[in-house]
Amino acid sequence: MTTWVIDSSHSNIGFTVKHMMVSKVRGNFESFKGTIEGNPEDLANANIEFSVDMSTINTNSEDRDNHLRSADFFDAETHPEMKFVSTAIAKTDDDEYDVTGDLTIKGVTKKVTFEAEYEGKATNPWGQEVVGFTVKGKIKRKDFGLTWNQALETGGVLVGDDVKIIIELEANPAQ
Repeated sequence: MTTWVIDSSHSNIGFTVKHMMVSKVRGNFESFKGTIEGNPEDLANANIEFSVDMSTINTNSEDRDNHLRSADFFDAETHPEMKFVSTAIAKTDDDEYDVTGDLTIKGVTKKVTFEAEYEGKATNPWGQEVVGFTVKGKIKRKDFGLTWNQALETGGVLVGDDVKIIIELEANPAQ
């Protein structure tokens, strides 16, 4: 089985969450790693693993990022990594898959399913093969113990429960 390594300099793990019930905050993680073991052109029998350094969250607000790293949210000091390990992959269309696996955030592991689309294979200017994927999904942050919130005077809450995740990734064969 071929192992492909995520090229973090050409990849992004991003998310959006509702803020004050009317807008969205976007963010990403700046440090992560992962592997795909198998044929990237047919993920059905592949094994996928990801880990994310929670201290590298970036929402373009230092105060908010520090709050997200705190015990109110990710408790990055105690739980420095978010992890995903695939458990089942089902082909849903020509280049599309449902990737199900165990996602661990803040010490809580839940089964989640992401939609993955194979974007293709190319050869970079240095002669190395690369493959690309777009991955989308949604989780409920409360399912992972991320329950901090604040009621608004006008009704509703400061932070939404649904977190939309979008991952754009490029991978290279392991050396």
